[in-house]
Order: sequence, then structure tokens, then C-alpha cells
Amino acid sequence: MTMKTKTVILLELWVEARTRFSNQLENISENDLQKKLGDSPNSLGFLIRHVAEVELLFAKNVFGDSDVKVSAKTIIAQKDTGEWTNLVALKNYAAEAYEKLSAIVAKQTDEDWEATITTKEFGTKTKAEAFGRIVSHTAYHAGQMVLINKYGTI
Repeated sequence: MTMKTKTVILLELWVEARTRFSNQLENISENDLQKKLGDSPNSLGFLIRHVAEVELLFAKNVFGDSDVKVSAKTIIAQKDTGEWTNLVALKNYAAEAYEKLSAIVAKQTDEDWEATITTKEFGTKTKAEAFGRIVSHTAYHAGQMVLINKYGTI
């Protein structure tokens, strides 16, 4: 029996954790995208876009995929602008983010996970620690999405 590499194990962990986000996309209607919870500033559509943007930023800035092009509109605006209402476009963007991040993560060697990277958002961390940030970021917002979709209103 061959041992799995760190990369295979970490990729499996992320893919499984991300289902908390991706499985929701199957049951969201275009009308749901405008839902917000109480006085919360962010809609369901905004959060879908935000998760995808951050995954693309990780592919580019943490893992070095220079082919990734991302305009982090949710981060730049720092608030929900109300424009995230096209379900097909949001699903496609989330799928692109998944493909880009999983492809660059799959290229990492065991040694790469111990290399350090520095970002203004979270300082200096190993790639493994930084990867923990994207896993928890997506899961965090997936939890918000569940609550917004269940209890939120337009």
C-alpha cells in the first residue's frame, strides 16, 4: 500500500470541506441571491461571489498561479453592492475558482507545504497554515449562507 502525499491528503480535506459551500449551490434559486439576514450587510449572492474571489486570490497569491485573473469586487467594494443576482454566472465563477485552486494545489510537493508565504491579510504562514485559512474561510461563509437562505428575506 502506498502512502498518500501531503498534497493528496490536504486536497481531499479541502474538497470535502468545500462541499458545505458547493452543495448549497444546487438548491439556491436566483430569487434567493438577494436574501439577507436581518440587518446583515451581505446577501447570499454576495457571499457566493466572495468565496469564489478569495479562492482565486489564494490560487494566485498563496500558491503562485500566475494565469489566474481575478477582480476581487466584493473585497474592493467592502460591501454588498446588490449586483450579485445572476445565478448561472455565480455558479460558473465558483466552479472556475474550484478548478483553478484545486489545479494549483495538486501541483504542490510535500516540501512546498512547509514553505512560508507572506500576505498583508494574514502575515507570514506556511502554505499548509495558509491553506487552513481558505478551508475555514469557505466553511465560515457556507454557514452564513445556510442561515441566510433559511431565515433571510429580500
